[in-house]
Amino acid sequence: MSKPIVAVVGRPNVGKSTLFNALAGARISIVKDTPGITRDRIYAEVSWLDRDFTLIDTGGIEPESRDIILSQMREQAQTAIDTADVILFMVDVKQGLTDSDAKVADMLRRSKKPVVLTVNKVDDLKKYGNDVYEFYNLGIGEPFAISAANRMGLGELLDEVISYFKEPDREEEEDERPKVCIIGKPNVGKSSIINKLLGENRVIVSDIPGTTRDAVDTQITHDGREYVFIDTAGLRRKSKVKEELERYMVLRTVAAVERADVAVLVIDAVEGVTEQDAKIAGIAHEAGKGMIIAVNKWDLIKKNDKTIYEFEKKIKTVLSFMPYAEMIFISAQTGQRLGKLFERIDKVCANHSLRIQTGVLNEILAEAVALNEPPSDKGKRLKLFYMTEVSVRPPTFVIFVNSKELMHFSYTRYIENKIREAFGFQGTPLRFIIREKQDNR
Repeated sequence: MSKPIVAVVGRPNVGKSTLFNALAGARISIVKDTPGITRDRIYAEVSWLDRDFTLIDTGGIEPESRDIILSQMREQAQTAIDTADVILFMVDVKQGLTDSDAKVADMLRRSKKPVVLTVNKVDDLKKYGNDVYEFYNLGIGEPFAISAANRMGLGELLDEVISYFKEPDREEEEDERPKVCIIGKPNVGKSSIINKLLGENRVIVSDIPGTTRDAVDTQITHDGREYVFIDTAGLRRKSKVKEELERYMVLRTVAAVERADVAVLVIDAVEGVTEQDAKIAGIAHEAGKGMIIAVNKWDLIKKNDKTIYEFEKKIKTVLSFMPYAEMIFISAQTGQRLGKLFERIDKVCANHSLRIQTGVLNEILAEAVALNEPPSDKGKRLKLFYMTEVSVRPPTFVIFVNSKELMHFSYTRYIENKIREAFGFQGTPLRFIIREKQDNR
C-alpha cells in the first residue's frame, strides 16, 4: 500500500518551507547525508499518530504572473495538486486575504481534492484570532490557525490532514503483479522502452524533452505473467530554469516511486551517468525500492572489450550509495536485451520479498563475529546477541546489541556484506535497526 501524498501549496512567502521543515523535523538532516541527494529538499516522509505520508513542498503560486520562474512554480504547484491525495493550502494572516489567494482557492476547488486551509503566522491568538475568520470567505472550509515558526497548532492541523486518508485497500494489497516505475531524466527513452515492450505506441514519444505529461500505468504481459509499468512524467520545458525544473522532476518521481516495487533508472548511454541521475536514483534508494539501472541507447556506443567494464565503473562511482543495484545495457530503438529486463525485474522482486529464517541469520552473525571481532571503546566491547528479519520490501533486520553507540556504521555494513555474500539480495537495499538488550549472562 503506497503512502498518501500531501502537497503544501500557496503564494510565495507565506511560510510553506517553514511548515515543511517543522513537520519533517530531524529527518531532513539525516537524508541530506545520503550521497547524490539534492540538498534542496522538496519532499520528506512524515509520521503522525499511526499514519505515514509523503509531504511535498511546492514553489509559490502567482496565478497570473508572467515571470518565468513564477510560471514554473505555478506549473510545479499544479503538478503537486494533480499528484496529491490531500492539499494543504497555506495563507498568511498578516498579509490578510488577497486576490491571489482567491484565485489559488478557485484552482484548488476545481481539483476536487480534499483541501485543508491553513492560516499561518498566527503567533498570538489574541492579536490575530479574529483575522483568521476572514479566510472563511474563500469558501473551501474551516481555516486552521497555526504558527509554523513556533510550531503552534500543528497537532490539530495534522489530525485534519490524516482524516482524509483512505483506509488500506485490501484488494490493492492482494495485487501480486510487480509494479515497476521507469524513472530518469527527460528524453532518456523511458516511454520508448514501454512502447517497445508493448509493441505499440501507447505512450507519446517525441524528441522534445518532457512530452510525457502524466504518470501512465501500463499493463504488460510477458511469459504469462502480468506487470504494471509506471512511466513517470517528463517536464514541460517552457524555460531552462534548472532549479525549478529539477524540483518539478523530483516531485513526479517521488509520486511514481511511492507506488512501485521496483524502480528502473534509465540512463542515456551517449550522455553518460550524471549527478542528476544520482538525485533521481536517490529517491528510489531512500524509499527502499528494488533497483535496476538500465543504460539505454547502447546501440549508439562504439565498443571494445573494455567498454561495458568502464561504463559500469563510472556508474558505480556516481551511484556509490547503491552498489546493490542490478545493471543492464539495452536499446529501446532496436529492442536489444529488453527481454532480459523482465528476468531482472523478477529477480529483484524475489530478493525484495525474500525472508531468511532467524536460525540461519544467527549462524551467519556468529560466523561474522568470529571472523571480525566487534569494536570496543574505553574498555567496553560491542556484543551482538541475535538478529531477526522483521519485514520485507525492503528486507529489514533487527540486530540486538549491548550498546547502540558501539555499533558503528562500518560494522553494520560488514554484517550487511556477510548477509549479501550468503543470500545475494541483488537489486534490493537492506535496512538495519539496532536495538539495545541487557546482557543477562
